[in-house]
Amino acid sequence: MDLSTLGGLLLAVGALVGSLLMDGGELKSLWSASALTLIIGGTVGATAVSFPLEDLRQLPRLLIKSFTGAREDAMASIDTIVSLVEKARREGLLTLQNETPKLNDPFMIRGIELVVDGTDPQAVRSILETDIAFMEKRHRSGASILETAGGFAPTMGIIGTVMGLVHVLGNLSEPDKMGPAIAVAFLATFYGIFTANVFWLPLANKLKARSADEILLRELVLEGVLSLQAGESPRIVREKLEVFLSPKQKKAVPRGEPQSTTVSEDNV
Repeated sequence: MDLSTLGGLLLAVGALVGSLLMDGGELKSLWSASALTLIIGGTVGATAVSFPLEDLRQLPRLLIKSFTGAREDAMASIDTIVSLVEKARREGLLTLQNETPKLNDPFMIRGIELVVDGTDPQAVRSILETDIAFMEKRHRSGASILETAGGFAPTMGIIGTVMGLVHVLGNLSEPDKMGPAIAVAFLATFYGIFTANVFWLPLANKLKARSADEILLRELVLEGVLSLQAGESPRIVREKLEVFLSPKQKKAVPRGEPQSTTVSEDNV
């Protein structure tokens, strides 16, 4: 579970409820089934019109990933690559085909298999870079769905408010009911703005952040695979790949101490 996503949503909702209660309001005053139906149904419907069905099928998986996805461990990937480099220098590249079943990263496995098959380095780079590019395109499409929903939600809120006001103005013969009716009409705008800025747009940003992390990791693996193919020393490979780490991650790397480079599932 991603605590920042869940915690952020709870904080936003808690701030809303807290401010309402501090002003002496009641939670039931923010409830309108008809307005909520319009906002959710209208937003999802308008978004569905904007994208092909195959892209929309990704939405449930993307939402789950926003809440449950764990950040990739770049340091573990570096350790794994360096251990593969050491093994290749001792026993030859062909021995790495016995190590791929122990890896959990499909992208790394693909790169190692290309190297073991004797693929030209330029071809290896081209194939893996194309893989990264299309992955980024898929991720961008997923984030765009949520961003589009975030754009439609406030507009649907305005539509709901206008519909409510039309209903109010059509019943001016009952002035004592106008106040509550107008309040309910404006709930649609509230729902639209709230869902856009607390749910749709923040989740789109989270997916973008996840995508950036995954792209960085794949670029790290790409450079590691090419270094392995070039026969560079384990020390040089480690130094080269640690460039991809954040300053905080670099500080956590022990210096002057031997690091375990055993290839196992614990390292991937």
